[in-house]
Amino acid sequence: MGETLPIFSTTFNGSVQVEARADHLSADSGALLLREIMERTGIVEWMDERLLDPRNPLLITYPLADLLRTSLLLLGQGWRDQDDADRLRHDPSFRVANDTRRGTCALEPDSVLPSQPTLSRLVDLLSAPTNQGVVREGIIELALRRLLQDNGGRRRKRLMIDVDGLPFEVHGQQAGSEYNGYYGQRMFHALIASCAESGDLLDGTLRPGAAGSADGALEFIQRVVERVRRVSESVLVRLDAGFPDGQTLTGLESAGIDYVARIRNNAVLDRMAEPYLRRPPGRPPREGRVWCHELRYQADSWEHARRVVLVVLERPGELFLDYFWLITNLKRNRYSGARLLGLYRMRGKAEGHMGEFMDVLAPALSSAPRPKSHYRGRRIKAVTEPEEAGVRAQNETLLLLNLLAYEVLHAGRCVMERATGTGWSLRRLRERVLRVASRVVRHGRRLTFVIAQDSAPDWQRLWGKLRALDWAAA
Repeated sequence: MGETLPIFSTTFNGSVQVEARADHLSADSGALLLREIMERTGIVEWMDERLLDPRNPLLITYPLADLLRTSLLLLGQGWRDQDDADRLRHDPSFRVANDTRRGTCALEPDSVLPSQPTLSRLVDLLSAPTNQGVVREGIIELALRRLLQDNGGRRRKRLMIDVDGLPFEVHGQQAGSEYNGYYGQRMFHALIASCAESGDLLDGTLRPGAAGSADGALEFIQRVVERVRRVSESVLVRLDAGFPDGQTLTGLESAGIDYVARIRNNAVLDRMAEPYLRRPPGRPPREGRVWCHELRYQADSWEHARRVVLVVLERPGELFLDYFWLITNLKRNRYSGARLLGLYRMRGKAEGHMGEFMDVLAPALSSAPRPKSHYRGRRIKAVTEPEEAGVRAQNETLLLLNLLAYEVLHAGRCVMERATGTGWSLRRLRERVLRVASRVVRHGRRLTFVIAQDSAPDWQRLWGKLRALDWAAA
C-alpha cells in the first residue's frame, strides 16, 4: 500500500502514535449517499441537457455533469471554499461518488476530482445568462419533483410560498454590495422564496445591499408562482411587512395570486386600532388572549381599499395591549381573521429554514478588495462596468449553487425523517450521517466502503426508504 510515514507520538500516552499511510481512507463517506440522492432525482442530467458548454470538445477533461456533481458534493459535505477541492482531489468517497464509470475505475491514478481553477471556471461558465437560468430552474425543478412524489404524483390543493429578504454580509467592495443602514453592514440583500410547510427553498436572487424589501419582488414572485402552479391548484404567498406596497399588491391581484402580508403601522392605522385596544371587563386569565378585528383600509398610494385584519395581543404581565395588521385579498367567508392569523404565523418555519441554510451551507460569495486608483505611485486601470457585472453574476451563481445543494440535502433529510419518524436538522444529518469515516477495500472489480458499526443503523434506515424512491419519474 506504500510507505508508512510516522507523524508523532503523544506525550500523555507513550503507547499512542500517529502515522500516515497510502491507504484508501475517507472522512466523507456521505458523498455516496448524496450521489445516490442526485441519481434518484435526476436533476444533474436534467440540467446537463439544457446547459450550454462553449468549450472545445477535444480539450474537455471534465464534462459539465461531472463538474456540477463535484460542486454539489463539496457543498453538501460542508466544503464551501473551492480551495478545498485541491486537498480532496484524491478522496476515494468523492472520486467514486462523482464518477460515472462502473467498477473500480474511479480509484485509478488518473481519476481525480477537478481542481480549484477548474471549478472557478465552472462558476464563470454557469454565470452566462442562459446557463444561470438553467441553474435557477434546476432548484425549483428538484423541489417540485420531490413535492409531487410525496403527494403520490397528484397536484396539491394549495401550496404556500414565503418570500423574504436575506442579508449576506460581505467584506471589501464586491460589485453590487452596498451598506445597509438597517442591518448596519455592507451586504447583498437577497430575495429567497421558500415553502415553509415542506422546508424547500425554491428560488433566490441577489440584489444590492441597500435594496428595499419590495424592489424586484413582484417579478420574482410571479416567476416562482408560475412554476409552482405545476404541482398545486392554487398558491398562497406570505410576505413580511416590507413587501406590500401598492404596485406589488396590484400586480399580485392582477395575476390572480392570493396573498397575506403584514403591513407596517402608521398614524392612520394607529387611529383605526385605538377603539379596539381595551381589555374586556374582569380579571385577565393567566394565558394571553388574541382578538382579530375585520376592517377596510386604503393607503394614499392605493387605488382602492383592501381588507385588513387588526390582530390585538394580550401578553401576561404587560400593562398595554400590543397589535399589528395583516392585509390580504382572501375572502372573509373562507378565511376568518383567526384562520388568517394562523396561516401567517407559519412564516416562522420559513425563517427557520433560511437560518438553517445560512448556518449549514454558509454560502461563501466571492470577495474583492477595495478599488485602488494607484499602486506604488503609479495609476492603475479602474474596474470596468462589464467586469463588475461579471462579478455580480458569479456571486448570484454561487448563491444558486448553494440553494441547489440545500435542496439535495433537504431531500435526504426528508427521507431520514420518514425512515425514523423523528425530525432531523440539516446539521444533524451532515454530522451524524454524512460525515462518516470509512476505509475502502478493493477486491477485484468490487469496492467496499467499511464504516463504523455505530453509523450502520442510520445508513440502513436511510437506504431502506431511499431505494424505493424515484423522484426523476415525477
